[in-house]
Amino acid sequence: MKIFLIGGTGFLGSAAAEELIKRGHEIRAIALPPAPEVVYPPQMELEFNDYLTLTDDEIRDLFYGCDGFIFAAGMNERVSGPSPIYEYYIKNNVTPLEKYLRIAKECGVKHTVICGSYFSYFDKKWPHLELAKWHPYIQSRREQEKMALSFADDDFNVAILELPYIFGVQQGREPVWTILVKAIRSMKIVTMYPKGGTAMITRKQAAQAIAGALETSKGGKCWPIGCYNMPWRSFLSIVHKNMGMPGRIVITIPNWLLNIGIKYMEEKLRESGENISGIYLPKLSGIQSADAYIDRLRGCNQLGVEDDDIEKAIGESIRISADFLDGKIKNQTLV
Repeated sequence: MKIFLIGGTGFLGSAAAEELIKRGHEIRAIALPPAPEVVYPPQMELEFNDYLTLTDDEIRDLFYGCDGFIFAAGMNERVSGPSPIYEYYIKNNVTPLEKYLRIAKECGVKHTVICGSYFSYFDKKWPHLELAKWHPYIQSRREQEKMALSFADDDFNVAILELPYIFGVQQGREPVWTILVKAIRSMKIVTMYPKGGTAMITRKQAAQAIAGALETSKGGKCWPIGCYNMPWRSFLSIVHKNMGMPGRIVITIPNWLLNIGIKYMEEKLRESGENISGIYLPKLSGIQSADAYIDRLRGCNQLGVEDDDIEKAIGESIRISADFLDGKIKNQTLV
């Protein structure tokens, strides 16, 4: 199968390209310029251009001869920006994808995979939390799903992967777990964290889920993805070990205390005139303290995702983040 991929040099896109090439597929990809220093598969046909600015005819040229389409781009919940940030998410996560899906279908593409968020799954699972109502990022992801599924039919398969936390490294990419490492370092004696936990996968498993969905998913379907469910206390034990502080005590804090810290964050952001991550901070505790778990039978097993070493992947992510903060590395090169 020949596949057009948006996000070819990204954390997920490059891993998916590598997995698909191993399976015998051809990859034509686009990525934002300039060319980054990250490592990506050399066999991939790659063009550097802004996918948001291409004309319909330019997009048709990219889809020419392709049977598959992967959207591994857009903005995640960590993005900060001026209020109202919802419009920014729609501009990057919904509007361009609608255009690409329309043209993909016109060009005879048969299989599409969209890298989404597990927040969409939990918005459906926990209606009492009204996640899409309160959080602009989650609202945009739900709009993305609704829009994308409207294109699906017997001749155009649309699979949306509701992805959880993903651990692993891509050489040359700035790590994303520096925020957690900095937060733990700022707590001098113990680590204070809410109750709850999260689903997670490795970068390799994310690539396998993308490939499996592209090859096997039929019609329009959302796939909740999670291979490992881990309480925050267990996760932090791995984090502490890789930060050089094994055995550090974790104190589980109640939501009222978490809300005090969140209120402080909110005040600081209001002073700067920014909204953080598209997550409405006064409602953050409801997500952060939940058991955000996903049964691997709902997606990973059906898509052929194999077991992997999640503790190793977490450790690599944390060590790279710590070394990056300490100025020991400029690029993510594991030694």
